[in-house]
Amino acid sequence: MINTKIFEHSAIGRLLLADKAGRYLIAVLLAAMVLVPLCNLIMPEGSFLYVPTYVVVLLGKYLCYALLALALDLIWGYCGILSLGHGAFFALGGYAMGMHLMRQIGERGVYGNAELPDFMVFLNWTELPWYWYGFDNFFFSMFMVALVPAVLAFVFGWLAFRSRVTGVYLSIITQAMTYALLLAFFRNDMGFGGNNGLTDFKDILGFSLQSDVTRCVLFALSALSVVLAYVLCRAIVSSKYGRVLVAIRDAESRTRFMGYRVEHFKLFVFVVSAILAGIAGALYVPQVGIINPGEFGPINSIEIVIWVAIGGRGTLFGAVIGAVAVNYAKTYFTGAFPEVWLFMLGTLFVISTLYLPKGIVGVVTQMRERRAERNATSTPEQGAES
Repeated sequence: MINTKIFEHSAIGRLLLADKAGRYLIAVLLAAMVLVPLCNLIMPEGSFLYVPTYVVVLLGKYLCYALLALALDLIWGYCGILSLGHGAFFALGGYAMGMHLMRQIGERGVYGNAELPDFMVFLNWTELPWYWYGFDNFFFSMFMVALVPAVLAFVFGWLAFRSRVTGVYLSIITQAMTYALLLAFFRNDMGFGGNNGLTDFKDILGFSLQSDVTRCVLFALSALSVVLAYVLCRAIVSSKYGRVLVAIRDAESRTRFMGYRVEHFKLFVFVVSAILAGIAGALYVPQVGIINPGEFGPINSIEIVIWVAIGGRGTLFGAVIGAVAVNYAKTYFTGAFPEVWLFMLGTLFVISTLYLPKGIVGVVTQMRERRAERNATSTPEQGAES
């Protein structure tokens, strides 16, 4: 009873008590964080409750995408910044994690070089580039997972928002940014593995990445990261700062005339979103086992927008639902209908834009509102008859 009262009077407690859908989402994620690893590690393989390892990895990948969609919804749904380059922040976080995992291979690589990764030995590199220094340390690498996307977002946002670039022009510039990074990382002389990227990872913090226990821990960390990111985003959009963001989204010029430094608000939320995307990339790489320049592809950033649009823009939990639903459909249909999957994805986006402007969450909300209206109109009629 005392713990319940403490929770209700805490800032997070008040925040979640006012967000019913968010409570359900967090409850599902926390339950999955516990039950999925237990069903994989404890249940026998022949049991109905057994969760195969490949399903654990697949669910972990979906949660990384959910975190990425949450990051985009924070700036698009609440501030009106449609970024078509968020895949760049995701990939940079993934490369930071990949560089750490490559440094952990050491002499176990194909060429047995304790300092240089295999691709550098193959390309006749004689010494480690300066920007690889420090990535043998886990905590330094995790710091760079957040710092590198944050610096890129800060520099890009500072230049773009101060110049008052908005709308479709900003979207095109963000897509140009991620395409430029794609071309740069494809070059072998950049020192990031060229078109093959970084792969053949062995372990993390001394634990084998092929172990079921390690994969379950990574899944649990992914679920926990989505929960924490959701609470952070909900705290931002529910505060006075969040109301200013919505005002910027709906009437940027009027908000600026009221005396608000619009570019500062947009820059802050853009950097926070980039950090969340980088964390998603860092969690994604050890579970998938590879990171290459293809993650910078503009089509990947466009897919993120589709997840948010289908789930429900400006709801946060809708972005999580959209990311998981669309990627599950992608996994199924790429196996059942590999030739037409991209056409199906495009059609789904067009249908959601024309007929479901508020996404899946909007449809559910409209159905509940209509049912409430019917109940409200039927109650007086029953009272009059009685």
